[in-house]
Amino acid sequence: MDRTRIVIMGAAGRDFHDFNVVYRSDPDVEVVAFTAATQIPGIAGRRYPAELAGPLYPDGIQIVAESELERLLATERIDRVAFAYSDVTHEHVMHSASRVLAGGADFELLGPARTMVASTKPVVATGATRTGAGKSQTTRYLAALLEKKGLKVVVVRHPMPYGDLVAQRVQRYATYADLDRYETTIEEREEYEPHLDAGRVLYAGVDYEAILRQAEAEADVVLWDGGNNDFPFFRPDLFVVVADPLRAGHEMHYHPGEINVRMADVVVINKVDSATPEQVAEVRAGVTSMNPKARVILARSALTLHGGDIAGRRVAVVEDGPTLTHGGMTYGAGIVAARRFGASEIVDPVPFATGELAATLHRYPALEHLLPAMGYGQGQMTELENTLNAMPADLVLSATPIDLTRVLKLTKPVVRVRYELEELAGDAAGHEGSNLTEILTPIVERARAGSTAGARH
Repeated sequence: MDRTRIVIMGAAGRDFHDFNVVYRSDPDVEVVAFTAATQIPGIAGRRYPAELAGPLYPDGIQIVAESELERLLATERIDRVAFAYSDVTHEHVMHSASRVLAGGADFELLGPARTMVASTKPVVATGATRTGAGKSQTTRYLAALLEKKGLKVVVVRHPMPYGDLVAQRVQRYATYADLDRYETTIEEREEYEPHLDAGRVLYAGVDYEAILRQAEAEADVVLWDGGNNDFPFFRPDLFVVVADPLRAGHEMHYHPGEINVRMADVVVINKVDSATPEQVAEVRAGVTSMNPKARVILARSALTLHGGDIAGRRVAVVEDGPTLTHGGMTYGAGIVAARRFGASEIVDPVPFATGELAATLHRYPALEHLLPAMGYGQGQMTELENTLNAMPADLVLSATPIDLTRVLKLTKPVVRVRYELEELAGDAAGHEGSNLTEILTPIVERARAGSTAGARH
């Protein structure tokens, strides 16, 4: 019998994971290609290597631009296309399905039951309704709560495999030297550095079952830190999802963020100090309609400055990149801090940007006077460095989670904006005693008992 011929639509993250856990060892399936969306540059034109693809794929698997999908359907006798990337509208998913169906193939979405890997240790997972909702700070907050209980927390981060995939199969980060050894990009450092600063071990890479086995060997609790608004790769015992009221309504209109809300044990409505009461109420109503059993927590992102005063100064603002590009925000914590702490001017970067950075600013004209920290490779990091040095500002106001001076040679002083999660008293319904410390109690008890009981989901 002929093997079922499959294409996986992805962005160098969930697509690789779905292949590894569902298709890699299936003799009845042949994955003909991955297609690469435009979310992450530099993925198309590579191959998923044979060393990772397994014995059924001695030549590896081609990765082509998503614009090649119709050609693949017409020339490669494709039976099925699996959609495997995140932070896109429901309409985008169905447009993709229409392209596939018009080409004669079936369209597939792989769900949690087939793609979540079970752990021998308790797993707490964080997810979000959109990228930039505050998922990373929530992960750090949860890690600190668990560590206060005397538990060893090991964080596993959603993949960002921008380099040598074989070398990146399993990556363990414990020191800053590991960041250099793995030649991490700004995008990766934004997620990894805060955990290293807290003395925490973090894993990432490509093969997440292998990663989990190594992580759980040194952890009391495995903490999954999701990417974009994807759902977890590991089966969680507690799933905490962060919603962003500054993008109220998105929790019901983006894939797979809606899945996260419907699966969540806890929904944290973040940024309530920046959003209006009406926006918070809209998110709360949406969450309640989709998942009335979820506990709802209100929180804010507390901003602090580190490295100097910005009052009366001209500032060049750098923000987290993905939040501002495919995340759809027009500003972030840096702009908020510049206004809150009295900067005299937020310098417009557009006249000074070059290359891909200039193209990004042109592509997103609604962005306020800020620079997204585009750093998927050395070329983009050089462009960011040159732009910041050319801008007529007194200082750089950096709202990325990393120390830019470690990766860029800047001619201006850098003041950093830190943002950490702060829970508000009571949940969104006003119930007393609803807080993440209490919600984590069963996880703490299981970890202390060394339980290997199966996850709830």
